[in-house]
Formats: sequence, C-alpha cells, structure tokens
Amino acid sequence: MWLFSRDPVRDFPFELGRNEPEPDPDPDPEPPDPAPLWRLLRGRRKADGAPVSVFTHNLSAGDAAASALARAGLKRLRSLRHPNVLGYLDSLETEQSLYLVTEEVTPLRKHLRLRPPHGDMGEQEVAWGLHQLLTALSFLCSSGLVHNALGVGAIYVAPGGDWKLGGLERTTAASEGAPPPPGTPPRPHDPPELSDPARGQGEPWAGDMWRLGCLIWEVFNGPLPRQGALRSFGKVPPGLVAVFSELVAADPRSRPCPELLLQRLQLPGAFLSCSLVRTAAAMRELQVLDPGQRRLFLQGLSSGLEELPEPFLRHQLLPCLLAALDMGSADASALPAMLQVAKLLDPPEYQARVVPVIVRLFSSPDRALRMQLLQQLHLFVEFLPEATVDAQIFPHVAQGFLDTNPAIREQTVKSMVLLAPRLGEGPRGRDLPRLLLRVQASDEQGPIRCNATVCLGRLGPLLPPAARQRVLAPALARATRDPFPPARAAAVAAFAATHGCYTAQECASRVLPALCALTNDPHPGVRKEVSLPHSHGCWGAGGPIAMGAGCSIAMGAGGSIAMGAEGLGSVFSIAMGAGGLGCGSGCWGPNCNGCCGSGCCGSGCWVLHSNGCWGSHSNGCCGSGCWGPIAMGAVGLGAVGPIAMGAGDPIAMGAVGLGAGVP
Repeated sequence: MWLFSRDPVRDFPFELGRNEPEPDPDPDPEPPDPAPLWRLLRGRRKADGAPVSVFTHNLSAGDAAASALARAGLKRLRSLRHPNVLGYLDSLETEQSLYLVTEEVTPLRKHLRLRPPHGDMGEQEVAWGLHQLLTALSFLCSSGLVHNALGVGAIYVAPGGDWKLGGLERTTAASEGAPPPPGTPPRPHDPPELSDPARGQGEPWAGDMWRLGCLIWEVFNGPLPRQGALRSFGKVPPGLVAVFSELVAADPRSRPCPELLLQRLQLPGAFLSCSLVRTAAAMRELQVLDPGQRRLFLQGLSSGLEELPEPFLRHQLLPCLLAALDMGSADASALPAMLQVAKLLDPPEYQARVVPVIVRLFSSPDRALRMQLLQQLHLFVEFLPEATVDAQIFPHVAQGFLDTNPAIREQTVKSMVLLAPRLGEGPRGRDLPRLLLRVQASDEQGPIRCNATVCLGRLGPLLPPAARQRVLAPALARATRDPFPPARAAAVAAFAATHGCYTAQECASRVLPALCALTNDPHPGVRKEVSLPHSHGCWGAGGPIAMGAGCSIAMGAGGSIAMGAEGLGSVFSIAMGAGGLGCGSGCWGPNCNGCCGSGCCGSGCWVLHSNGCWGSHSNGCCGSGCWGPIAMGAVGLGAVGPIAMGAGDPIAMGAVGLGAGVP
C-alpha cells in the first residue's frame, strides 16, 4: 500500500513571500557574525491578505546548537505576550525548516537606514522607541527574566513606529545567568564584567542595561566598532548623555534599573517628555480616561499633529480615532483630528478605512457630532461615492432641514453646496429643491432663509432642466420680497449667478421686474447689491444696474445698465429721478427732450427707425444702423457697446441675458 504525505507548508495559513531586502549597501564595519540564526521573509495571511513577517531557520544545515537556540527562542516568544514584545502569530516545523510567523515588522537596522534619527522628528521617534524598550525590559525584570542579547539585531520596528523586543533565544531566568557561548570571543556589546568577574555582577538586569547603552550609541552613530568608542558620545543627543554615561558605567552596580530609568526619563524636560511620547501614551489610555480628560486631549490633538511622524499618524493614531468614533467612546471632538490625519491616505485606502465610519456617524443622534460632520464636509466629500451619498448619507442629512436647532438647520443648508454635486438626478431634482424651498419660505430665522437663497443660486446650474425652470426664477423672485434685507441682497446675487438659466420669457416676466423693484429698496445694502458689478456678467461687464444717490437708474459713464463691455456710450444716459423714469421730470414719452443725451432724440424716444436711433429726430449719436425693427444685431448701439437680443422678440435677453459679446 502506497502512503501519501501532504506538504505542511501548503496547508499553512500563511503565504511565504520574498526575502526582506538588505538595506545596507556597504559592508558592516564590525566583525561579521556567524551565519544568522533566522532569515526574514515577507508573508501574508491567506484568509485576509494581511501582511506578516516570517522568520525561517534552516534545520538541515546540521548545526544542532543553532537549531536548539532557534527552538528555544520560538518557545520563549510563544509564551511571552506583551505589547512591546514581538507579537507571535503562528509557527511550523518541517524536516528542513522552522517557520516563525509574527506581526509585520522591519529590522531596526534597516529602519534606521530608511529613517535616520535626524532633527527633532527623528529624536522623537527614538524617544518613543526607547520608551517601549524600557517598558519591555521592565516587564522582563518583573517576570524574573534577563534578555542577555539586547542590541540592534534584536529590535524590530512595526509599521506605526513601535519598537518590538525580539531575539529571545538567549533569554533565561535571572537566577541562571548567561555566560557567553564556548569559543565565542568577547564582542563590544558584551558588558565588561563577563570577561572580568572581579568587577562583580551587580543586579541581574545590569548586563541588559549595558547593552541598552550600546544600542543608544549605535542608533545615533552607527555600528559600534570597539568598546573604547563608547568614551566618545558622538551624535548622542544632549538629553541622553547623562543617562548614556550611567548605562555604560564600568561598575555594574552603578547602572540604573529599567523601571526607575523609565520614570526618570518621563519627568518634565527629560528626553522622553516629548509630544510623541505624551500623545502615544494618552492614546493607549484613551478608553480608560475620564470623559472630561478624554475630551480635553482630543480637542488639543489637532494643533499638534504636524509635530508627529507620519507612520505614527497613519498606523496608530488614525485606527485609534476611527475605533473610538465607531464604538462611541469618543465624541465630536475626535472628528477634526481624525479627518486631518485621514488626508495622508490614498483614495482607495481612504474609502476602505474612513468612509464606512463616516457613513455610520451620519446616523448618530449626537447633534454635536452631526454638526462637526457638516462643518468638516469639505475635507471628505470628494471621497464619498455617489451611490453612498444617495442611499446612506443624504437621507440622514436631510433631517437637519427640520431640526429644531437653528445652527443645525443653517449648517445643513450650507452643506448642500458640497453635497448636491454628488447626488443622483432624482434626489437633486426632487427632494433637494423641495427642502430648500421649504426653508426659504417658512424658516423663522432670516439668516437661514438667506443661506437657502444663496444655496439655490449656487445649485441652479446643477438642477435638472425641468426642476430648474419650475423652481429657480419663482424662488429667487420670492426672495426679493423677503423681510430680511440680506436675503433680498442674496436674491440679486443668485440671479446674477444663474443668469444663463432663464428663458427670454422668464427674464421679461420675473427677473427684470423683481430686480427693478429692488432699485428703490429701503435698505441701502440691497440697493448697493443691485448696483454692484457682478462677475458672472448677467447684465454686462460694466455693471448690472447702477444706482445714483437718489435711487435712480443711470446709464452712461457714471453708472450704466451695461448691456455690453462698455455700456451704452459715455454720453448716452437715461436718468431716473424721484418722479419716475426719464430726465428727472418726466418719463420716456414724446416730451422727453434729452433723455438720450445732447438732445439727440429730439421729440421722441424708443421709437424704432431704420436709421437706428431712439427717436424721430435722431442725429445719429446713438448709432448708425443697429436698431433693427425686432432684434439688435451683433454690432450693437453704434460702436460703443452691444445689446444682445434674441431674435424674434423686440427686447429679448435670450438664454444668457444682456451680456457682452452675445449676439
């Protein structure tokens, strides 16, 4: 009978990837070590594709001592669980190899090559790493263990910048000690008491603290060539010089305890009292902080984000804030910092990690949180898919139109300017106009009605044609009669912004009558708005309707109904006084002797003649052939400025209005 065996690596729940690339192009100046105990590979979990690190040891090399060390390190790592110790996930032993799977990490030596500890940001990263190493060593001491091999090769760095303690192959109980392996020459990292027992042994952790001092020197200066190099501080920061001197003291009894040293370095002004360490420590205790302390921490978080390294923000702070918001343990004060950090993500990652949380937050009953979402909408609206906005966000936002809190209603109206472009045609043409019209017509707060009018002006071109023709002109015309003066001024600006949305019939019957009525508005701000030139070019580039001090309409150099780029000439004017339209004493009738300037039209005005003037006795000052019986051509009123009229109507503004250069 044939026996078939299955490949255990094939059934392993992790995929083995390529080797971790070697970061150092130059040879290591220190004496080379024997063949490394582990080879680091990149891997992935088959279930979800999450990246992992895979350490492999070759059992077929025939080195029984090395294999025993590898098995001892795996066993020790599997039994130790601590946030600052390399996280064990799984392991596998075959006839040829031993596989150890851990969380995704990078060797510290490679990390220092990629991110040298230069400047304030680099020192903060090292400070956070030392904080974690001292925490891990304190944990070993309290567990009665000694590492015995602490160094750059035993430290690994997680994607978020956390330093993880590994290399536990020589870790032993404190009572056992750890003499160097037979035949191994002393190395610079070994404490001097190993080669000179007369110095005494000191506390069990004394050797680890010496090696920690060597590690600090190597982090800032590179590999340690010999033990005598420790006499020179090199690039060790001034805040660490005193501590470094204590760590590499020749007398092991003078070296500080890990736990006490950690407390000293966190005192105000010490090396570990930097913003990164404080932020990371508070973040890890976020769930157990008092609500007041938590809110105070989150409110001050946004102002200090620029001082923190990007890996920490992306991989530690952002997941913490997302989880706190998603579970409800953080209030609205966490939202600004979360959105600010989320800008570091690529669009696909943003949509995968941040958008689902934002969608759930929109359904929150917390008014402060909903208010923050609306105020910060500009930071994330570009990442929201249209289908998500239609189905999951807009229904919740729309409830804000009916909220009893005026601030919520006002912010809801403002947010439509950003949200409407991402709505489908159905909600944009049906639900959104209905909600805005309701606010504009019946809200008791004048500023909210004003904002609704502004919003209609901004969204007019985005409305479907049928909804635009049905809603826009009547709504803005109604706003010109609003008792709140800024709302009336907003209606003028909205008409200007939507000048291309009206037919000739709408301009004649709704737009112009509403605007002309505002030229005699009792509020000076409204009259000024009517007179100001509008960049949209609704009435022309020279100024839509210029009002004089007596609330008049004046055409010409002093203020024109500018139907072209220059208006109706520099001397051609129709002044309106307090008595009505005309020259201050009458109207545009047959007795108007000079309404066109310089007596050019004699005894009449607005009478169509083939010679192109506005009167029966024109001397041609108004032009020489542009007044057609029905429509004005592209030449306009002489060479001074065109009046764009649509063909077929005596005075038609067409789809765009009386704009410059429009035939």
